Amino acid sequence: MDFFNIDNILVHIPLGTDGYNLSYIEAIGTIAGLLCIWLASQEKIINYLFGLINVSLFAVIFFQIQLYASLILQIFFFAANIYGWYAWSRVNEQKQIELKIRWLNPKQMAVVAAVSIFAILIMTFNIDQIFGYMAKVVVLALQGIGFNIIMPDLQPDAFPFWDSVMTVLSIVAMILMTRKHVENWLIWVIIDVISVVIYYYQGVLAMSLQYIILTGIALNGARLWIKAAKQADNKQKKM
Repeated sequence: MDFFNIDNILVHIPLGTDGYNLSYIEAIGTIAGLLCIWLASQEKIINYLFGLINVSLFAVIFFQIQLYASLILQIFFFAANIYGWYAWSRVNEQKQIELKIRWLNPKQMAVVAAVSIFAILIMTFNIDQIFGYMAKVVVLALQGIGFNIIMPDLQPDAFPFWDSVMTVLSIVAMILMTRKHVENWLIWVIIDVISVVIYYYQGVLAMSLQYIILTGIALNGARLWIKAAKQADNKQKKM
Protein backbone atom coordinates (compact mmCIF):
# COMPACT_ATOMS: atom_id res chain seq x y z
CA MET A 1 0.00 0.00 0.00
CA ASP A 2 1.47 3.35 -1.06
CA PHE A 3 0.32 5.46 1.88
CA PHE A 4 1.70 8.71 0.44
CA ASN A 5 -0.15 8.42 -2.88
CA ILE A 6 -3.26 10.63 -3.06
CA ASP A 7 -4.88 8.08 -5.38
CA ASN A 8 -4.84 5.48 -2.59
CA ILE A 9 -8.44 6.04 -1.44
CA LEU A 10 -9.57 5.30 2.10
CA VAL A 11 -13.25 6.10 1.68
CA HIS A 12 -15.68 7.73 -0.74
CA ILE A 13 -17.66 10.48 0.98
CA PRO A 14 -21.11 11.15 -0.55
CA LEU A 15 -20.82 14.95 -0.61
CA GLY A 16 -21.77 17.12 -3.56
CA THR A 17 -22.62 15.86 -7.05
CA ASP A 18 -19.90 13.25 -7.48
CA GLY A 19 -18.87 12.74 -3.87
CA TYR A 20 -15.34 13.07 -2.54
CA ASN A 21 -12.56 10.46 -2.52
CA LEU A 22 -10.64 10.79 0.74
CA SER A 23 -7.13 9.35 0.54
CA TYR A 24 -5.25 7.76 3.44
CA ILE A 25 -2.64 10.54 3.49
CA GLU A 26 -5.27 13.31 3.51
CA ALA A 27 -7.28 11.56 6.23
CA ILE A 28 -4.27 11.16 8.55
CA GLY A 29 -3.03 14.67 7.75
CA THR A 30 -6.44 16.16 8.48
CA ILE A 31 -6.83 14.28 11.78
CA ALA A 32 -3.34 15.38 12.81
CA GLY A 33 -4.24 18.98 11.96
CA LEU A 34 -7.44 18.87 14.00
CA LEU A 35 -5.58 17.35 16.96
CA CYS A 36 -2.87 20.00 16.65
CA ILE A 37 -5.35 22.88 16.85
CA TRP A 38 -7.37 21.25 19.64
CA LEU A 39 -4.29 20.53 21.77
CA ALA A 40 -2.96 24.05 21.15
CA SER A 41 -6.25 25.45 22.46
CA GLN A 42 -5.61 23.41 25.63
CA GLU A 43 -2.04 24.82 25.78
CA LYS A 44 -0.57 21.33 25.37
CA ILE A 45 2.93 21.42 23.92
CA ILE A 46 2.44 18.07 22.16
CA ASN A 47 0.26 19.97 19.66
CA TYR A 48 3.46 20.73 17.77
CA LEU A 49 4.13 17.03 17.15
CA PHE A 50 0.77 16.69 15.41
CA GLY A 51 1.40 20.00 13.65
CA LEU A 52 4.62 18.63 12.17
CA ILE A 53 2.80 15.50 10.99
CA ASN A 54 0.03 17.61 9.47
CA VAL A 55 2.23 20.01 7.50
CA SER A 56 4.57 17.23 6.34
CA LEU A 57 1.73 15.14 4.91
CA PHE A 58 0.01 18.17 3.39
CA ALA A 59 3.30 19.21 1.76
CA VAL A 60 3.40 15.78 0.07
CA ILE A 61 -0.21 16.26 -1.08
CA PHE A 62 0.45 19.73 -2.47
CA PHE A 63 3.51 18.41 -4.30
CA GLN A 64 1.44 15.72 -5.98
CA ILE A 65 -1.32 18.11 -7.06
CA GLN A 66 1.24 20.75 -8.10
CA LEU A 67 0.25 23.49 -5.64
CA TYR A 68 3.81 24.64 -5.05
CA ALA A 69 2.98 27.93 -3.33
CA SER A 70 0.92 26.01 -0.78
CA LEU A 71 3.83 23.58 -0.44
CA ILE A 72 6.14 26.48 0.46
CA LEU A 73 3.61 27.65 3.07
CA GLN A 74 3.81 24.18 4.65
CA ILE A 75 7.61 24.51 4.79
CA PHE A 76 7.14 27.77 6.72
CA PHE A 77 4.64 26.07 9.04
CA PHE A 78 7.11 23.21 9.61
CA ALA A 79 9.77 25.69 10.75
CA ALA A 80 7.21 27.57 12.87
CA ASN A 81 6.16 24.33 14.58
CA ILE A 82 9.79 23.56 15.43
CA TYR A 83 10.24 27.06 16.86
CA GLY A 84 6.92 26.92 18.72
CA TRP A 85 7.87 23.61 20.32
CA TYR A 86 11.14 25.16 21.47
CA ALA A 87 9.54 28.41 22.69
CA TRP A 88 6.74 26.69 24.59
CA SER A 89 9.16 24.29 26.31
CA ARG A 90 11.60 26.91 27.66
CA VAL A 91 11.67 27.28 31.42
CA ASN A 92 13.23 29.88 33.69
CA GLU A 93 15.56 29.35 36.64
CA GLN A 94 12.58 28.50 38.85
CA LYS A 95 11.68 25.67 36.44
CA GLN A 96 8.54 27.55 35.36
CA ILE A 97 7.39 27.85 31.77
CA GLU A 98 8.64 31.20 30.50
CA LEU A 99 5.91 31.94 27.95
CA LYS A 100 2.53 32.86 29.39
CA ILE A 101 -0.72 33.39 27.54
CA ARG A 102 -1.12 37.12 27.02
CA TRP A 103 -2.46 39.89 24.81
CA LEU A 104 -0.48 42.00 22.40
CA ASN A 105 0.12 45.49 23.73
CA PRO A 106 -1.35 48.40 21.69
CA LYS A 107 1.97 49.15 19.96
CA GLN A 108 2.47 45.50 18.95
CA MET A 109 -1.12 45.28 17.74
CA ALA A 110 -0.69 48.38 15.56
CA VAL A 111 2.51 46.97 14.03
CA VAL A 112 0.91 43.58 13.33
CA ALA A 113 -2.17 45.22 11.76
CA ALA A 114 -0.09 47.58 9.59
CA VAL A 115 2.26 44.84 8.36
CA SER A 116 -0.67 42.50 7.67
CA ILE A 117 -2.64 45.09 5.68
CA PHE A 118 0.45 46.08 3.68
CA ALA A 119 1.32 42.44 2.91
CA ILE A 120 -2.28 41.63 1.90
CA LEU A 121 -2.43 44.60 -0.48
CA ILE A 122 0.93 43.74 -2.07
CA MET A 123 -0.04 40.09 -2.50
CA THR A 124 -3.55 40.85 -3.80
CA PHE A 125 -2.22 42.82 -6.76
CA ASN A 126 0.73 40.52 -7.40
CA ILE A 127 -0.50 37.12 -6.28
CA ASP A 128 -0.16 35.37 -9.64
CA GLN A 129 3.38 36.68 -10.14
CA ILE A 130 4.38 35.85 -6.55
CA PHE A 131 3.00 32.31 -6.65
CA GLY A 132 4.42 31.81 -10.15
CA TYR A 133 7.88 32.79 -8.95
CA MET A 134 7.54 30.61 -5.83
CA ALA A 135 6.44 27.66 -7.97
CA LYS A 136 9.41 28.15 -10.28
CA VAL A 137 11.81 28.20 -7.33
CA VAL A 138 10.34 24.98 -5.93
CA VAL A 139 10.38 23.23 -9.31
CA LEU A 140 14.00 24.18 -9.93
CA ALA A 141 14.97 23.05 -6.42
CA LEU A 142 13.20 19.70 -6.85
CA GLN A 143 14.73 19.22 -10.29
CA GLY A 144 18.12 19.95 -8.75
CA ILE A 145 17.76 17.05 -6.31
CA GLY A 146 16.61 14.60 -8.97
CA PHE A 147 12.81 14.86 -9.27
CA ASN A 148 11.54 14.51 -12.84
CA ILE A 149 8.96 17.30 -12.88
CA ILE A 150 8.15 20.23 -15.12
CA MET A 151 6.76 23.69 -14.42
CA PRO A 152 2.96 23.43 -14.23
CA ASP A 153 0.62 25.62 -16.24
CA LEU A 154 -0.62 27.96 -13.52
CA GLN A 155 -4.07 29.50 -13.87
CA PRO A 156 -4.96 32.96 -12.48
CA ASP A 157 -5.99 32.94 -8.84
CA ALA A 158 -9.76 32.58 -8.47
CA PHE A 159 -9.96 34.80 -5.39
CA PRO A 160 -6.83 36.97 -5.25
CA PHE A 161 -7.95 39.16 -2.34
CA TRP A 162 -9.35 36.40 -0.13
CA ASP A 163 -6.51 34.03 -0.98
CA SER A 164 -4.05 36.77 0.00
CA VAL A 165 -5.93 37.42 3.24
CA MET A 166 -5.84 33.74 4.19
CA THR A 167 -2.17 33.33 3.30
CA VAL A 168 -0.93 36.42 5.15
CA LEU A 169 -3.14 35.94 8.19
CA SER A 170 -2.17 32.25 8.44
CA ILE A 171 1.47 33.27 8.75
CA VAL A 172 0.64 36.00 11.28
CA ALA A 173 -1.58 33.68 13.35
CA MET A 174 1.06 30.95 13.42
CA ILE A 175 3.73 33.38 14.61
CA LEU A 176 1.43 34.75 17.34
CA MET A 177 0.57 31.21 18.45
CA THR A 178 4.24 30.34 18.93
CA ARG A 179 4.48 33.39 21.24
CA LYS A 180 1.22 32.53 23.08
CA HIS A 181 -0.65 35.68 22.12
CA VAL A 182 -4.43 35.43 22.49
CA GLU A 183 -5.02 37.23 19.20
CA ASN A 184 -3.84 34.20 17.23
CA TRP A 185 -7.17 32.47 17.88
CA LEU A 186 -9.20 35.48 16.78
CA ILE A 187 -7.23 35.53 13.53
CA TRP A 188 -7.70 31.78 13.04
CA VAL A 189 -11.47 32.26 13.40
CA ILE A 190 -11.40 34.84 10.58
CA ILE A 191 -9.29 32.53 8.39
CA ASP A 192 -11.52 29.52 9.05
CA VAL A 193 -14.78 31.38 8.30
CA ILE A 194 -13.37 32.68 5.00
CA SER A 195 -12.15 29.15 4.18
CA VAL A 196 -15.59 27.64 4.82
CA VAL A 197 -17.19 30.03 2.34
CA ILE A 198 -14.47 29.81 -0.32
CA TYR A 199 -14.25 26.00 -0.29
CA TYR A 200 -18.05 25.66 -0.32
CA TYR A 201 -18.28 28.07 -3.25
CA GLN A 202 -15.61 26.07 -5.10
CA GLY A 203 -17.48 22.83 -4.46
CA VAL A 204 -14.85 21.30 -2.14
CA LEU A 205 -17.43 20.33 0.46
CA ALA A 206 -15.22 18.03 2.54
CA MET A 207 -12.69 20.81 3.13
CA SER A 208 -15.51 23.27 3.87
CA LEU A 209 -16.83 20.87 6.52
CA GLN A 210 -13.33 20.52 7.97
CA TYR A 211 -13.05 24.28 8.39
CA ILE A 212 -16.43 24.44 10.11
CA ILE A 213 -14.94 22.11 12.73
CA LEU A 214 -11.77 24.21 12.87
CA THR A 215 -13.87 27.34 13.41
CA GLY A 216 -15.47 25.74 16.45
CA ILE A 217 -12.07 24.68 17.83
CA ALA A 218 -10.64 28.18 17.24
CA LEU A 219 -13.61 29.81 19.00
CA ASN A 220 -13.09 27.48 21.97
CA GLY A 221 -9.37 28.24 21.92
CA ALA A 222 -10.11 31.97 21.98
CA ARG A 223 -12.45 31.47 24.95
CA LEU A 224 -9.91 29.45 26.94
CA TRP A 225 -6.96 31.73 26.19
CA ILE A 226 -8.93 34.92 26.96
CA LYS A 227 -9.83 33.40 30.31
CA ALA A 228 -6.18 32.41 30.97
CA ALA A 229 -4.94 35.88 29.99
CA LYS A 230 -7.41 37.53 32.37
CA GLN A 231 -6.29 35.26 35.20
CA ALA A 232 -2.66 36.07 34.47
CA ASP A 233 -3.43 39.81 34.45
CA ASN A 234 -5.27 39.57 37.77
CA LYS A 235 -2.40 37.60 39.29
CA GLN A 236 0.09 40.19 38.06
CA LYS A 237 -1.93 43.05 39.57
CA LYS A 238 -1.98 41.35 42.98
CA MET A 239 1.81 40.94 43.05
